[in-house]
Amino acid sequence: MARAFGCARVVYNDAVRARRDAHANGLPYPNLALLSRALVTEAKQRPERAWLAEVSAVVLQQSLRDAEQAYRNFFASLKGDRKGPKTAPPRMKSRKDTRQAIRFTANARWSITPGGRLNLPKIGAVKVAWSRRLPTTPSSVTVVKDSAGRYFASFVIDTDPTTDAERMPATDRTVGIDLGLTHFAVLSDGTKIGSPRFLRRAEKKLKKAQQDLSRKRKGSKNCNKARLKVARAHAQVADARREFHHQLSTKLIRENQAIAVEDLAVNALARTRLAKSVHDAGWGAFLAMLEYKARRYGRTFITIGRFEPTSQVCSTCGTKDGPKLLHVREWTCTACGTVHDRDVNAATNVKTAAGLAVSACGAPVRPGAIPAQREETGSHGIPTANRAAKRHSTR
Repeated sequence: MARAFGCARVVYNDAVRARRDAHANGLPYPNLALLSRALVTEAKQRPERAWLAEVSAVVLQQSLRDAEQAYRNFFASLKGDRKGPKTAPPRMKSRKDTRQAIRFTANARWSITPGGRLNLPKIGAVKVAWSRRLPTTPSSVTVVKDSAGRYFASFVIDTDPTTDAERMPATDRTVGIDLGLTHFAVLSDGTKIGSPRFLRRAEKKLKKAQQDLSRKRKGSKNCNKARLKVARAHAQVADARREFHHQLSTKLIRENQAIAVEDLAVNALARTRLAKSVHDAGWGAFLAMLEYKARRYGRTFITIGRFEPTSQVCSTCGTKDGPKLLHVREWTCTACGTVHDRDVNAATNVKTAAGLAVSACGAPVRPGAIPAQREETGSHGIPTANRAAKRHSTR
């Protein structure tokens, strides 16, 4: 397995180097067929690269495809065709990288033995602890080694929409979700889901493991053992958080036909004094799970704008009562006198803003635009010196 990881890394680095040399010399980039012939087929005939023949050729070809895709993503990012932040050009891979991966397609003729082992070409039958049964025949398998020294096999399969629909039958329930730190999620029906705070609970263990690592001489065997302990401790936290997100997102998708959430500026919140708690909650990963599961199982996933005043509006009468400090968890509406729980009221307003709330007569409840009176549409008749004062008083 280590030999396959190393050969795939070398071929990837050779492809990046060939692209860089072509760019430096003003030459067109070599295509995938030219790189395959020069870096794989012909390279095996040279003494310094003869060991490439010891691994499956499919692994080397897929490594070249990964390099090709990395450059496509880079150029798409430069042109603005790729969403998200700008991506950097592909870099060389190091043998010291904590994460390594190889991919086998159907051409590699890998198989699953009757005894449940994964038979990989030029590697052999590998014992596997299966997390679930494969519903269909997979088209490819990717073997990944993470920073904690664990190996994972990830399969690509085609899902059946009919089977997915049977797993998640249609329902008439809808829900609005307000995410937070005190409670991870508060639903519009009043349900509050506590925040597990996986990182906070494991801080003592992580601190001790990191202290042990700092006392080891770099490059020694004891240093590598201590590094693995730190990596495994962090992996346990990440796995527990991911499992919590999967269970909760699946439960919400199964019980509700439509789900409404608020678009959160997670990157901005991660730069505040609440950064550690925000990262520990993992809102972005949870919302991504809700979105792809809703798309897979035929549910509706709605995101409202982050500037919607969900915490300022009374969900009963619709009166905007102004901003409130974070320590204010309950408040009373000045118009109708209803006592609101801050988070439940916000979740209800999220549901209403998404058009999911239904009145007693069955019509959707969504606050529409209120036409301004003629005397409020502008500043006609107001002296110039008083315009700034009026703007300030009506904000």
